[in-house]
Amino acid sequence: MEYTEAFILVISFLIFLSLRVPIAYSIGLSALFTLIVSMPFLPSVTTLAQRMATSLDSFALLAIPFFILAGQVMNRGGIAHRLIEFAKAIVGPLPGGLAFVNIIACMLFGAISGSAVAAASAIGGFMNPMMEKEGYDKSFSAAVNITSATTGLIIPPSNILIIYSLASGGVSIAALFLAGYIPGILIGLALMLVAGVYAFIKKYPTEKVVGFKIFFKRFLDALPSLLLLVVVIGGIIAGIFTATEASAVAVVYTFVLAFAYKEITVHDLSTILLETTKTTAIVMLLIATSVAMSWVMSYENIPQEISAALLAISDNPIVILIIINLILLFVGVFMDMTPAVLIFTPIFLPIVTDIGIDPIHFGIIMIMNLCIGLCTPPVGSVLFVGCGVANLSIQKVIRPLLPLFIVMIIVLVIVTYVPELSLWVPRWFGF
Repeated sequence: MEYTEAFILVISFLIFLSLRVPIAYSIGLSALFTLIVSMPFLPSVTTLAQRMATSLDSFALLAIPFFILAGQVMNRGGIAHRLIEFAKAIVGPLPGGLAFVNIIACMLFGAISGSAVAAASAIGGFMNPMMEKEGYDKSFSAAVNITSATTGLIIPPSNILIIYSLASGGVSIAALFLAGYIPGILIGLALMLVAGVYAFIKKYPTEKVVGFKIFFKRFLDALPSLLLLVVVIGGIIAGIFTATEASAVAVVYTFVLAFAYKEITVHDLSTILLETTKTTAIVMLLIATSVAMSWVMSYENIPQEISAALLAISDNPIVILIIINLILLFVGVFMDMTPAVLIFTPIFLPIVTDIGIDPIHFGIIMIMNLCIGLCTPPVGSVLFVGCGVANLSIQKVIRPLLPLFIVMIIVLVIVTYVPELSLWVPRWFGF
């Protein structure tokens, strides 16, 4: 390894982060400083600019702004409320029913919108006051909302799985989408187990059992929203459209739904489009600088040397996966998900493929690790949104978060060492 270049890359990146430089600029500048060591200044700047520009020249990336737009429409389009009412009809009468409602609604809304932040905001905005009114501890409600919101990044459709597909060099997006179902549902069930035990100990109240008529009405109200998953995922699997085309279909579908629900008007479009543009710009800049940094690392042979170093420690898949999981959990605490996927996929994917790990399986492992990081300080975006919606400080939420973290890590370990949990569904569909 060129230790000088690797040292400059890591130290400059950490210095920029400590100075509170936005992460996209920290990544780009540290990549530039590293490249300057190997070539003159002007060629370094030109090369980095070219890599950033060409990194965005991808048809698959077009899906991201479309899914972001669909998520924005859903966030304002009355979908969250209908999903909550449907979830209440299913699990409301169980011990800890409202906590279960929070988790299921986050899973459904997160899966439909593809955004953990949107799920934490939309579902938390409804559920936190409702749970507090019924006597639930405010910090516990926020903790449940924060952790369950991340399931939408594993259960498809998911922008981050599209980014992993790009970073991995073309792993099938459809296969990744299918691979996320069982792990995402397992996390939801594990969170429900903890919430149920907590609610039973605290003797929290339950909802009344609803009659069949009310249940059927709530199901019909939620059905159009749930059908979006069938349309998007079903269309991709059936080969009717690509993931990118599916994202455009999702936008049309959500607009029709939101206008049919009369939850948004033409006057809301400017705000929705502006928020979508802002979010897309941030994501695309992160992608451009992260891909540029990945190229610099490849140019300096850093991934190959890291791979050799890890394999020198052990060639046992169990040991290698333990090390990689620990690194990714640590990375998730300090780095946002998009740059983490783009930077560390080229480093770790060759290692795991060398020891026989399927790239689809590894993609789910990586996303599950980084989802846990979204719930942890100092850069956990879902943690900040969930605390903001609940109007609580981070310190008050940490304690009830701990048992939820533990079960998320337990599920991560199970999924890591039982590959069929990720691969069975894609294989069943022929991927």
